[in-house]
Amino acid sequence: MNASGKLAWIKAVHTVIWAVLSAVIFFLLYAVITDRLDHWFWWGLGLVGIEVLTLLVFGMSCPLTVLARRLSSSQRANFDIFLPEWLARYNKAICSVILLVVLAGMAWRLLK
Repeated sequence: MNASGKLAWIKAVHTVIWAVLSAVIFFLLYAVITDRLDHWFWWGLGLVGIEVLTLLVFGMSCPLTVLARRLSSSQRANFDIFLPEWLARYNKAICSVILLVVLAGMAWRLLK
């Protein structure tokens, strides 16, 4: 498989992982809003925690971005994922704000 084919696979896998983790983050927000801190909430929080640790280990980059960087010299924010460029550029900031709301809501729910 050539470099463009490998990059397409990386983009597809990266997009699927992004979609799953985004769904989990929005589920966490829903769970906090509706006061449903059940086992699914904790599993979701653990999954997001693994993602955060992975990003920290890889210098705030997804490991798939590191792989894709070897196949492309593009400087576009969405070179490694099938997302609009604006969303790829601000994805970490958007998710971070939502996660801060989730964590604050979780603390409030647990302490009330």
